[in-house]
Amino acid sequence: MRRAVIALVLTAAGLVPLLRYHPSTATVPGAASTSSGGSTPSTASSGSSPTTGSAPSGSATRTVTGSEVDTEFGPYRVQVTFSGSTITDVQMVETPSDRRSQRIAESAAPTLRQEALTSQSARIDTVSGATATSEAYAQSLQAAIDARS
Repeated sequence: MRRAVIALVLTAAGLVPLLRYHPSTATVPGAASTSSGGSTPSTASSGSSPTTGSAPSGSATRTVTGSEVDTEFGPYRVQVTFSGSTITDVQMVETPSDRRSQRIAESAAPTLRQEALTSQSARIDTVSGATATSEAYAQSLQAAIDARS
């Protein structure tokens, strides 16, 4: 009887991760995303869009959108604002469409933003509980930094 109870408990413990698993809805690169409910940016294209101001051309403000980074939970993308070569702002403009991932991204975004502004690079610490979000954020940030030139 005791062995049966142990076997039943171990079987249940093994099934819980399988039941909680959510497969990725990865898309083919270059294909349009058909998911709805996500926070997709209005400027979804990679690259930069310079903004002119009263500053000299060497220190003009530019906004660059990083590449989309697909994770097992969905896509992430950041938009970085530069003043010259200094990062002045980082915003997460695309997150996965499920509520749980959006909550995680929303709670991690301020910490990740502060890390990026402090380090002035994509070498940022991972936020506990938001590892996939942190890694995707850093990858998209690095792509934006690389694209600014």
